[in-house]
Amino acid sequence: MKKFFKEFGDFIKRGNVLDLAIGIIIGTSFNAIVRSLVNDILMPVIGLIGGKNVADASVVLVPAVIEGDMVITEAVLLKYDMFLQSIIDFLIIALTVFVIVKLINNFRNSATKLQKKGRVEEEVVSEPVVKSPSTEELLTEIRDLLKKDISKEWYKRLLLKEK
Repeated sequence: MKKFFKEFGDFIKRGNVLDLAIGIIIGTSFNAIVRSLVNDILMPVIGLIGGKNVADASVVLVPAVIEGDMVITEAVLLKYDMFLQSIIDFLIIALTVFVIVKLINNFRNSATKLQKKGRVEEEVVSEPVVKSPSTEELLTEIRDLLKKDISKEWYKRLLLKEK
C-alpha cells in the first residue's frame, strides 16, 4: 500500500498533471462563459426571431387535468429548451477548440518549415570541413623545416656559443 501512495505522489508531482488541472479549470471557466452567452444573449435573440420564449420551450404530450382551481394531475411536457441550449453550447465550444487546434497546427507547421529551410541554407552555405593536423604532424613539420633552414655555419656558431 505504501508503494501505491508513493507512485500516486510521483504521478501528482509530474508537470502533466498540473497542466491537466489548469486545463480543467480554464475549461470550466470557459464553459461558464459560453453558457452565459447562450442563455443570456443567443437564446433571447432566437426567441425574438421565433416569436416565443425559448427558455420555456416545450411540447405538451399529456395535458394537465384540472378541476376547478385544483390541479389533479400535472401536464406531461417534452422540454426541449435545455436540450437546444446544450446543443448550442456544444457547437460554440467545438468551434472554439477547432479554431485553437487549427492555429496551433499552423504554427507548428510554419515552425517546422522554417527549421527545414534553415537546415537547407546551412548545408548550402557551410564551408567544407578541413581536417586539422594532429599535434604529432605539426611537430614533425616544424622539425623538418628547422632541419632544412639550419645551415652548417649557423649550427657551428650555435655550438661554439654553448661552449
